[in-house]
Amino acid sequence: MSSTVTVTTWSLEQTSPSDLSPAHTPDAESGIRIARAEVPSPEFSRFLYTAVGADVTWTDRLGWTYARWREFLERPAVETWVAYDRGTPAGYLELDPQPEGNVEISYFGLIAAFRGRRIGGHLLSYGTARAWDLAERWPEREPTRRVWLHTCSKDGPHALANYRRRGFRLFDTRTEEEADIPTPGPWPGAAA
Repeated sequence: MSSTVTVTTWSLEQTSPSDLSPAHTPDAESGIRIARAEVPSPEFSRFLYTAVGADVTWTDRLGWTYARWREFLERPAVETWVAYDRGTPAGYLELDPQPEGNVEISYFGLIAAFRGRRIGGHLLSYGTARAWDLAERWPEREPTRRVWLHTCSKDGPHALANYRRRGFRLFDTRTEEEADIPTPGPWPGAAA
């Protein structure tokens, strides 16, 4: 008999670029930089997904085939923004454009070793600004009218507060029972 866990999911949004309350930008000497991964790479995106989501039970994309990753990443205006600490990937934010000027921040997070160092607030601020100016890079898209995301009680303990500090407002809350899936870790299938 499988066990279940109670999970609360919060959906948040911004409806104007002026809603964004940016975090402090690290000094250039800090070694923190953010760059867009412009070449669709299923290998790199899956690495980011498993490395960031390893300890917070991200499992919905683990079964995706290479072709499914490529199909998603090659959709026009899907963007992956990666935070680097002195050249090492520290975390990422993924933008998923949707109809009617909506842009979802479909994934956002840091690899565990980089949490608690003020990188997350900066990455979220920068990525949210890129959601708002998405049509500047993709002229065939209509201007962004809404940026939204969801987080849940399985995510990091500071996730919801970070979103709220960046100006996201709650628009929906759901609580459901889910199967308690063991965390696969960053190397699914490998011995501990």
